[in-house]
Amino acid sequence: MITNTRSDRVKQVRALGRRSARQKAGLFLVEGRQAVRELVRFAPETIRDLYLDAEATERHPDLREMALSWQRDAEPDERRFVHDCSSQVLAEMCDTEQPQGIIAVARPVDRTLDEVLAGSPKFVVVLTNVRDPGNAGTVIRGADATGADAVIVSDSSVDIYNPKVVRSTVGSLWHLPICRGAAIEDIFARCRDAGLTLHAADGVGTTLLPDVELSTPHAWVMGNEAWGLEPEVREACDDVVRVPIYGAAESLNLAMAATVCLYASAGAQH
Repeated sequence: MITNTRSDRVKQVRALGRRSARQKAGLFLVEGRQAVRELVRFAPETIRDLYLDAEATERHPDLREMALSWQRDAEPDERRFVHDCSSQVLAEMCDTEQPQGIIAVARPVDRTLDEVLAGSPKFVVVLTNVRDPGNAGTVIRGADATGADAVIVSDSSVDIYNPKVVRSTVGSLWHLPICRGAAIEDIFARCRDAGLTLHAADGVGTTLLPDVELSTPHAWVMGNEAWGLEPEVREACDDVVRVPIYGAAESLNLAMAATVCLYASAGAQH
C-alpha cells in the first residue's frame, strides 16, 4: 500500500501532467475508470503502472483482476505492476480535482503516417492547429464511433497525451490508429499518395455537406476552434465544405462539426 503523498513516485506521476515531463519519460497519465478499462482491454502491454485506491478496488474488482491476469501471463521483462494506494496518494497523482480512484501510467501508442495510411483507408480525420484538449479528445472519440480509419494530428496541435485529451477520448485512444507530430505539408502529401481527397471543413465553405461525394476515399481537415483553417491550408485542399445551419445558431463548435461530417462519411461508406 502506497501512502506517502510526498514520495518520488507520486511526484513523478503527477509531473506527467506537463508535456515536457511526458516527453522526457516517454510516458503519460490515464485517468478514470472507463479510460483505464479500455487501456487494460486493448493495450495492456503499454501499461507501466496501475494505481487503485480501496474504493476503486471494491467497486471494480473485474478491472483489477484483468490487469493482474495480464501481469501474471506476461513475460518477465514485460511485466508491469498493479499498486494499491491510499485515496490521498491517488488524488495527489491525478490531474483532475475529483479522481475516480484509478489511474494508470502508460507508454504512447501513436503510429507513423505510413502506418495509419496503409491498407487503403476509406476516410480519416486530420487535425491542424487544434489547441483545445477537450475538442481534440472528442474528435478522436467521434472518429472511433463513426468507424474512421485513423486520426492524424499535426505538429501544431495539442499533445494527444495531455491528460484532458486522454480523458475526453474515454478510451477511444486505444481503438483506432493515431498519428501525431507530422507537419501539415507532409500529411497532405501522404494523404494524396494514399488516394485520399482532402475536404476542408470550414464555415466559409461554398460547398454544403450534403452535396459532397463521400463514397470515395477522403480525409476531413479540421482547423482551429477560434479562427478555423488557415487560408493556405484551405487552398491546399480539394474543396472547402460547410455544415448547413438551418436555425439561428451562429456556428457549430469544432467537435460538433467534426462529428457531423464524420457521420456523413460513415453513412456514405456503409
